[in-house]
Amino acid sequence: RYWGATDVTLSPEGRDQMRAARRRLPDECFDTIVSSPLARAWEGARIIWPGSAILLERDFCEIDFGEWEGWTAEEIEARNPAGFQAWRDSPADFGFPGGERRGDFRARVERGVDRMLASGFESALIVVHHGVIRAIVEYLTGETLEQGVPALGDGIALARQPGGGWIQSVCLTR
Repeated sequence: RYWGATDVTLSPEGRDQMRAARRRLPDECFDTIVSSPLARAWEGARIIWPGSAILLERDFCEIDFGEWEGWTAEEIEARNPAGFQAWRDSPADFGFPGGERRGDFRARVERGVDRMLASGFESALIVVHHGVIRAIVEYLTGETLEQGVPALGDGIALARQPGGGWIQSVCLTR
């Protein structure tokens, strides 16, 4: 189901994914732990890095799917075939019915990234939603990710180059 702006808790599968993510992370400390304020993200952050303070970044909420919140892809396609096709064709200006436009979503996430980078941290663990991960990676690297990357429950590690640019250093997969 597509849960964007709706604040739902982690499912048992989501909790398992967060525990698996913790096992894949190197044993290092992060300067900061950042999460979306939606429960499923900050709960995941607590599972991945227990005992640490979590900075909640409001601009890292997932995209608002509007009328499609809580629907499966099959339900969206059956109830709104033209909208479903427009969404799948992925125009940059697609807007979810009664929800958020993709361009507005990306601009919001980029504001959050800029605010986070201005804080001066050296390393951060960011626990956010699928669309937010994609928006952050694409914003910092300037590269478009393939459809489906990262897979649900997976993550991406980024590294800053000496010249200031960002590269995807690894995809943290199950």
